[in-house]
Amino acid sequence: MLRVGYIGLGLMGKSMAHNILKAGFPLVVHNRSQAAVDELVAEGATKAGSAADVAAQVDVVFTNLPDSPDVEKVVLGPHGIIEGAHSGLIFVDNSTIKPATSRLIAEKLGPAGVASLDAPVSGGDIGARQGTLTIMVGGPAEALEKVLPILQAMGKTITHIGEAGTGQIAKAANQIMVAAQMVALGELLVFAQKAGADPQKVVQAIKGGAAQCWTLDVKPLRIFAGNRNPGFKAYMQAKDLNIVIETARQYGVTVPATAVNAQLFNAMLQMGIGELDNSAVLGVIEALSGTVIKGEG
Repeated sequence: MLRVGYIGLGLMGKSMAHNILKAGFPLVVHNRSQAAVDELVAEGATKAGSAADVAAQVDVVFTNLPDSPDVEKVVLGPHGIIEGAHSGLIFVDNSTIKPATSRLIAEKLGPAGVASLDAPVSGGDIGARQGTLTIMVGGPAEALEKVLPILQAMGKTITHIGEAGTGQIAKAANQIMVAAQMVALGELLVFAQKAGADPQKVVQAIKGGAAQCWTLDVKPLRIFAGNRNPGFKAYMQAKDLNIVIETARQYGVTVPATAVNAQLFNAMLQMGIGELDNSAVLGVIEALSGTVIKGEG
């Protein structure tokens, strides 16, 4: 049985670590905030004092952290994974970060005998809790084969994209589509209501046709109930779109719609609503249109 480490026990990471533990893998955990650590220790995990300490004790070490600098620091910085690295260790990053950072980390860990997989996920907090995440993987196929049983405890769709960094490219592509859907949802709700139609009935009418998508199936129910609490926080969506813009600039790709959507999500931060769900970009559309979507809550 592979010994597993998990670093970064936030909204997603804690649930993912819980599912690893539930699947029977010995688990070592580390996190800046101790409440999540204590919760997992109560379930049978072992606490470690640093990222290096985690890496030294396990066969596979996961990270799930907010942004590229955080991952780089935890992996390559003082008391980082690289200091506890040993030949045969596999590093798996569930964070959403720049493809260039994933490639840098793989390059730095390689000489220590560590294989690196960038494995960002999609599916939000519901998918994390239920173990039904979509996982996009970049890195060596042999390393993926070894950790596949662990990934299967967290997700139901696991796709090997290619070499290091390509998992992050797939996740960036995913976020292009997610942002477009969230903005479109906000626009159609405000458009319907302000033009004189019941937005709830409009959603009911269109979600069985060509407009059908996960966002239209899931998000309106929450919005109409007055619930804009996060499944995936808007400030993280903004961060991911900034990664898309920066990577697109690096490769000379034009992403005009995504550039506008990134501005709308960054506007959420300026409005002080970045901690809400990414579907709450609706609030920006509401403010610009001078209306508020009516719901049951």
